[in-house]
Amino acid sequence: MSFKALGAKIYSKIVVNRIKEWSSNPIETQQKVFKKLIKEARNTSFGKDHHFNNIENHKDYCVHVPIRDYEGLRGYIDRVVDGEEDVLWPGKPNYFAKTSGTTSGAKYIPITNASMPNHIEAARNAILCYIHETGNASFIDGKMIFLQGSPELKEKNGIKLGRLSGIVAHYVPKYLQKNRLPSWETNSIRDWEAKVDAIIDETINEDMTVISGIPSWVQMYFDRIHKITGKNIGDVFKNFNLFIYGGVNYEPYRSKFESLIGRKVDSIELYPASEGFFAFQDKQKEKGMLLLLDAGIFYEFIEADQFFEKTPDRLTIAEVKTDVNYVMIVSTNAGLWSYNLGDTIQFTSCAPYRVVVTGRISHFISAFGEHVIGKEVETAIQNAMNEYNFSISEFTVAPQNNPPDDELPYHEWLIEFEETPNNLDEIAFTIDKAMQEQNIYYKDLIEGNILQPLKIMSLTNGSFKEYMKSKGKLGGQNKIPRLSNDRSIANQLLELQV
Repeated sequence: MSFKALGAKIYSKIVVNRIKEWSSNPIETQQKVFKKLIKEARNTSFGKDHHFNNIENHKDYCVHVPIRDYEGLRGYIDRVVDGEEDVLWPGKPNYFAKTSGTTSGAKYIPITNASMPNHIEAARNAILCYIHETGNASFIDGKMIFLQGSPELKEKNGIKLGRLSGIVAHYVPKYLQKNRLPSWETNSIRDWEAKVDAIIDETINEDMTVISGIPSWVQMYFDRIHKITGKNIGDVFKNFNLFIYGGVNYEPYRSKFESLIGRKVDSIELYPASEGFFAFQDKQKEKGMLLLLDAGIFYEFIEADQFFEKTPDRLTIAEVKTDVNYVMIVSTNAGLWSYNLGDTIQFTSCAPYRVVVTGRISHFISAFGEHVIGKEVETAIQNAMNEYNFSISEFTVAPQNNPPDDELPYHEWLIEFEETPNNLDEIAFTIDKAMQEQNIYYKDLIEGNILQPLKIMSLTNGSFKEYMKSKGKLGGQNKIPRLSNDRSIANQLLELQV
């Protein structure tokens, strides 16, 4: 065992013990975070406008600080972007993580001197928890690839800006720099397909042990290597045994990945966002990711069914339950206050608090009151994949409100299969059955002859890639919504079938 691997094993024990300290005292930990956030931001413009001097507890906070999304906070953020100090957080942020909003155009999410370490430490601690649990640290000596955005940063009024993954690239510790691929130059390539080709050139003859990225884009990387070499990824990279991912549920991709790799590999799920690093998988055999309660983020939760009410209940970590769909609201040491991320989560455990991401509050189908969410469709298709042994590249679901020939409306599942099965009707029946078992509203609509059972549309190979390319969102951290409450995505995908 190398000195580097031995050092990682020793350090992993220290980190795991620190995690146990705060995770075994979750309510107290969150109260400390809350009080520190209010104290630090008391004299900012936002703190003065929202009477932080009068806030002693969460009840006070709910009175003075309403829930906002980016648009609701935009007036303050625009002042920060213009170079004003002490607006949302003391001083100026170190960076803006630039993201593409669906309704707001470009978003500029502040990252401060206080919040930046949380992004770095969380990713590191996820790996250290894995090392401590499994005893496996040998991958530290191999090459690691992180499929991410360009590390090139611009500047706006003295504040650097770029994609979050590109910002984080500047903080890779020196002891990993020699192990990390692709090169700075390759990571800076803007065109995603050209970038993937360059990454393959740099990595195909290396001893890759860790590969990280959004599953759909790593799959593209694997597919191209397979076509070039005619070999399984596991034969090309004989010591590759750890896949780190985030952004989307891995399960719909898992069978295709294992087929491409030629064996099972361990995986670590992460829950990072520009707004903060919220959770990571701390145990290989436990469902869900450990919610990071000591990372400068105060969490509130609203039951998804109540979210669009005028005054929904805002719950703290002490009040949540398992298996309830919540919208997650965050207040952070980057200066976001009662900020609606748009994500929905469920707790799989409350001792410690572990979560799974169930979807987006804006990504659902409720054309007839069914309120189908992402977790339900992913579970349903996974059940069918397990039963009928097929693989998919990608899928999305949309309502068909006005089918021809006086048919009843239905949910249309647009699926890009690896190889289109001959028994689509059986697969559709199995998926529909799983949907009815999970969603009583959907079941009632089927049984009441308001909806007919779902239908599957098999898309040609490369359809989702072409759709993303047409939107200028090929690669990086971009991903396809699993659900839409209209047919905008579905119709554009169908146009590509001509």
